[in-house]
Amino acid sequence: MARPMLTSAVGALEPRLAGFRISVAEDVPLESSGKTVHTQLWRWSRVDCRSGGVNEVTGAILDSALRIHRAIGPGLLESVYEVLLARELRKSGLEVRTQEPIPVWIDSERIEIGFRADLIVEGAVLVELKSVAKLAPVHSKQLLTYLRLSRLRVGLLLNFGECLLKDGITRIVNDLPEGSIPTVDRS
Repeated sequence: MARPMLTSAVGALEPRLAGFRISVAEDVPLESSGKTVHTQLWRWSRVDCRSGGVNEVTGAILDSALRIHRAIGPGLLESVYEVLLARELRKSGLEVRTQEPIPVWIDSERIEIGFRADLIVEGAVLVELKSVAKLAPVHSKQLLTYLRLSRLRVGLLLNFGECLLKDGITRIVNDLPEGSIPTVDRS
């Protein structure tokens, strides 16, 4: 899984994340055996969904969600998991917007508060969080509707109420280009 990369002031490492536009966010002093080493923190911005960059972002989201679930477990309110996941993702160098209002258009009229996205990560992945015993089919439909309204392509539905988080993960892709949907040969 890709992480934000650190480079030393002496020599920069080439970013190994194809499809990402990488920028220097800030100088970060690191203390190691009494010395202060100045580094540059690289962070992701503007994910290009066609080059696989969105897969790196979803991987980072899932990794953080699994760490949180292992540390805290199920049973807390959805809002607690939202704050913790946003915090973890920001610590990883990702841009996270929480409770982002997404408008609804009907009859050429914009309704300002159609819904609020729990998290939008790197402007590319919409994350809908739940903390229920079992996901219902309507939860997946809800996420697909949110993706359409927000015009995002990839969404994650994470149910922190499951005993094992892996049983509560659903990834939904909206509007795949024609020809990219795998077919099954039943012959």
